[in-house]
Amino acid sequence: MIFSVTRQIAIDAGHRIMTHGSKCRHLHGHRYTIEASSQARHLHANGEQTGMVIDFSFLKDEMMAEIDQPCDHGFIACCDDTDFLHWLAPAHAVPEAWLSALRDTVRTTGAATTTDCRLGTKLYLISGQPTAECLAKHWFERLAPRVVARSQGLAVLTALVVWETPNCRAEYRPEG
Repeated sequence: MIFSVTRQIAIDAGHRIMTHGSKCRHLHGHRYTIEASSQARHLHANGEQTGMVIDFSFLKDEMMAEIDQPCDHGFIACCDDTDFLHWLAPAHAVPEAWLSALRDTVRTTGAATTTDCRLGTKLYLISGQPTAECLAKHWFERLAPRVVARSQGLAVLTALVVWETPNCRAEYRPEG
């Protein structure tokens, strides 16, 4: 028997799909709804998570730390969106040097967050296009180890769903 739990959060964020052939290449935003599902073969036998796969509040805490805190009310962009990012470079910086440092952070940590930009806005950079599909995979990979740790090794993250609109969603599940 397998037990499964799902927690949902919502964030507001802007993005653009730089190579899109239609309107999504323009700056726009969404009210994203994100669902994280975790499974375990048995429930915690003792402690504060007794009878649980993972405490819903623990799962929420991890989602808030990895998704809400860096992305809510910010702009999510691909680190290769050079034209857009040069436009956001702070007035005091050489745009290519500023962007190079952010790209290095993305390469080493998987993402870069900054408010040091021309508009002072929250900027979250990832390596791929900020499509719902890519965000589902990106957030899954960031959240998965936190779920294992927070559940004391009992639970695993099995799926992450990103609702971009009430009618459109993308889901990431790792193989195996």
